[in-house]
Amino acid sequence: MDTAPAQDPGQLTFRDAADADVPALVTLIESAYRGDSSRTGWTTEADILQGQRTDPDGVREVLEAPGSRLLVVERDGALVACCQLEHRGEAAYFGMFAVRPELQGAGLGKVIIAEAERIVRESWGVSEMHMTVISVREELIAWYERRGYRRTGKLSPFPYGDPRVGIPQRGDLAFELLIKDLVRPVGSPTGPGW
Repeated sequence: MDTAPAQDPGQLTFRDAADADVPALVTLIESAYRGDSSRTGWTTEADILQGQRTDPDGVREVLEAPGSRLLVVERDGALVACCQLEHRGEAAYFGMFAVRPELQGAGLGKVIIAEAERIVRESWGVSEMHMTVISVREELIAWYERRGYRRTGKLSPFPYGDPRVGIPQRGDLAFELLIKDLVRPVGSPTGPGW
């Protein structure tokens, strides 16, 4: 959603998360997606999922997984966002993306995703960034499309019955794979010789 006027996101710092960050990261992720606090922002899933989005064990799994990084994004020393980066061969996976609800719509997301793409290109030499988004999240998918991601139509089932990822409020949830080519700039020719 790009309805708010773009604002200077200020000086952001990026660092790898540590175990001491886990409680604050859980709070951030939950506030961005679930419950009444999430309704302040536009990334809320509160109408399609209730219950938790993650928990301390889920965040620690990301921290400890081989080839995985959980980036903490801070402004003036305060946690404002996070995202997961995972090395998967020729691609990187982008997930667990959360921006504090009251800061959403001000341009932080664009800056953070661009930095995540730069990091995976430079650190891992990957050619694509992958992510999965709940397929009924049309507004969120459109936001990613404006960042150069494309829908693939490849769906994977939502884990119904697993309360660790929430309590679905509808029966048509699935994850759709979105991909961005990190080698060829968006809008570049795709024919022979490229």
